[in-house]
Amino acid sequence: MGDIESEVARHYGAEGLLERIAEAVGAGPGQPIDREALGQIDEFHIGGAAATLRLIGGLPVMAESHILDIGCGIGGPARLIAAETGARVTGIDLTETFVSVAEELSRRTGQGERLSFVCASALDLPFDDGSFDLATLLHVGMNIADKEGLMREAARVLRAGGRLAIYDVMQTGSGAPDFPVPWAADAATSFLARPGEYADCAAKAGFETVHECQRREEALDFFADRRARLADRKASGLPPPPGLNLVMGADAAAKIANLTTAIEQGHIAPVEMIFRKTRPGA
Repeated sequence: MGDIESEVARHYGAEGLLERIAEAVGAGPGQPIDREALGQIDEFHIGGAAATLRLIGGLPVMAESHILDIGCGIGGPARLIAAETGARVTGIDLTETFVSVAEELSRRTGQGERLSFVCASALDLPFDDGSFDLATLLHVGMNIADKEGLMREAARVLRAGGRLAIYDVMQTGSGAPDFPVPWAADAATSFLARPGEYADCAAKAGFETVHECQRREEALDFFADRRARLADRKASGLPPPPGLNLVMGADAAAKIANLTTAIEQGHIAPVEMIFRKTRPGA
């Protein structure tokens, strides 16, 4: 693992994460967990579960499909995709803590048979050529400088005609976000790119672009709804629901605020892109 990847893994790593999540949803040691009870904890990207379902909604996913979730975090999208489609999902992530938590949460939600997780780099995937029908990448590319290498490895492990579905925060204006943000404490591990750069790197790897959609307005609506719900709970004397603060740490509010401001100012936005593998890479 390179220096940057080690820094990224440290950014996300958190001791005692499984215990904090289980306590937040009222599950004792080893007890089963209702997947839906994980709520906001389980989807570490803008828009949450709705964004995951929207991304895969138009894709040819069947029960016999094998999907690779690159940068799977604690496994939320993988669990949702498996539950909704019946497909088999393999997740990879740099952060060992995330992988172990993903495995345990999947076991305790009763989904262990359809899911597996591996600690690995997106730039060196430990799978044979043509192993997967679909690969997903949700809010991951911002931590990867080598977009060409990312696309090349994704293309290698996909079968001919396989899809790569990306939902990343991308550069859409001229400014940069203030730090920290959810994916980085400072600029050293933040590698925002424009949609055109993603498309160019994908084309070199043998993909064609079949879908591109900026989701800035949906992101702003998502954050506005989140603020309104928190205000309602506070007005009712209720604590905030368990959420991404469990994953992002004590500065979660600052990270979200900086992200929201940069989207409002038009500097960045979440963007969906779907590519189809049409040929071997250049």
